[in-house]
Amino acid sequence: MAKNDLLGGSLWDQYSNKVTTLMNNPNNQGEITQEECDVAGHKLIVADFGAESCGDAVRLYWEVDPANDVIVKSKFKSFGCGTAIASSDMMAELCIGKTVQEAVKITNIDVEFSLRDTPDMPAVPPQKMHCSVMAYDVIKKAAGLYLGVDENSFEDEIIVCECARVSLGTLREVIRLNDLKTIEQVTDYTKAGGFCKSCIKPGGHEAREYYLVDILADVRAEMDQEKMRAAADAGSHGDFEAMTLVQKIKAIDSVVDESIRQFLIMDGGNMEVIDIKDSPDYIDVYIRYLGACNGCASSSTGTLYAIEATLKEKLSQKIRVLPI
Repeated sequence: MAKNDLLGGSLWDQYSNKVTTLMNNPNNQGEITQEECDVAGHKLIVADFGAESCGDAVRLYWEVDPANDVIVKSKFKSFGCGTAIASSDMMAELCIGKTVQEAVKITNIDVEFSLRDTPDMPAVPPQKMHCSVMAYDVIKKAAGLYLGVDENSFEDEIIVCECARVSLGTLREVIRLNDLKTIEQVTDYTKAGGFCKSCIKPGGHEAREYYLVDILADVRAEMDQEKMRAAADAGSHGDFEAMTLVQKIKAIDSVVDESIRQFLIMDGGNMEVIDIKDSPDYIDVYIRYLGACNGCASSSTGTLYAIEATLKEKLSQKIRVLPI
């Protein structure tokens, strides 16, 4: 029967052929018994995990060789939707032949990617990505049981996006390093929020402790405060003239961001520092006008005077601003 005959087209077509095949014919469904493990001299591990948000649950069976910690067999039982069955089956498959320590590094992204027909086409619709999140959690639980440690010990960071396994620390760092300003940019750079979307803002598939909208707002606020402090420090710094070229550019940019740029932007323009050259009498700051400021009559009179006066006041009386 064709996919279009089952669900009327578009939604069904969002599932890969691997997923639709494993929904009905999983390769690793079943259980491993204690008797099987005893005969082989192996250890049986049984771990359960349930997702409160959707009611799905999975039981993972491992047969582990204690001589080398290798998972010889891996099976599952799933109580949930077809996507959960397919994801659980692929999870079990990925565990086979790995050590317990290696298996705990398997993420839901690995599971989803292995279910794709082609590398660039997602295996499931974004709203069903949460079904593969159970894979990582139940593997952690099984590994914890085998190694005799708390399953939470495998996490050394706060995970904000369960689907893409993106941590709070990573999100904050990427936002800062790339000066990200929108949630769309955060998703493009990190993949966080690109699947079930629960981590973007409250009201999604399941409640989260941290949301991307709040993280972005907090980091942007911190960055703005740091710029203001840097500008203040630059303004009170008595040895601007002794700074290196890079330090001078940063100090000038800070003052421009704090006291000048917003007024240029209000009129549809902007500016950038091109170069700085020192001479015995002057510190020449070469700037380029952008947008509406480029070619504006006041760019060489009133606007130029205001920029130069501000930089002189906050940094050095030797500054001379020259537009190019």
